[in-house]
Amino acid sequence: MSNSSVTDQTLALAGVFQAATLVSQVAHQGSCAESTLETSLQSLFVTNPDNTLDVYGGELMNLREGLDALAKILSNQTRQQDMDILRYSLNLIQLESTLNRKPDMLEAIGQRIDQARHTANHFGYVHSNLVGNLASVYQDTISTFRQRIQVTGNPTVLQREENAAKVRALLLAGIRSAVLWRQTGGRRWQLILRRRKVAATARTLAEQANQSVYSPR
Repeated sequence: MSNSSVTDQTLALAGVFQAATLVSQVAHQGSCAESTLETSLQSLFVTNPDNTLDVYGGELMNLREGLDALAKILSNQTRQQDMDILRYSLNLIQLESTLNRKPDMLEAIGQRIDQARHTANHFGYVHSNLVGNLASVYQDTISTFRQRIQVTGNPTVLQREENAAKVRALLLAGIRSAVLWRQTGGRRWQLILRRRKVAATARTLAEQANQSVYSPR
């Protein structure tokens, strides 16, 4: 496997882990970094990228949180929240696999996201109108599958509708990254057999992302 394909797969997988990390943060704290949330939700609207990184705004720093999480968790971190993020990520990959066998639903999701483009352009990617719109797409489609993602967190936080909507919108974004991961050649068995390689690649990319954030212009 070429280094470029490993890099592309790692970037897409970091997109999955970043969405899962934000889900965990919202579920526990009721908030997450707005810029990272924007990266995840905006990825839903990038349908013809020139390359993998373009899906995330073309900047490695936009995936910093996902790359950090991927590197840590695949290196056998055992914090409960890390285990939740890993579970969400694997569930998202499984749900995407199910979705891939339902072309009608895929088309319906694509149409509804395209319809939401006007809202995104008008209000921005983190506005409650768009978040609610994307949450309803998830609820009407992916939530109908037999397999569900059980999100754990602070019950009081999760009972607030705006937080529940953010969680659903982020899960939809996670599935978009899982689609990208499959398109770049990502397969579930690689997470077992090539775990160290993926973790090392994520660590290297995370270091590059951190340097791009802190380097003087």
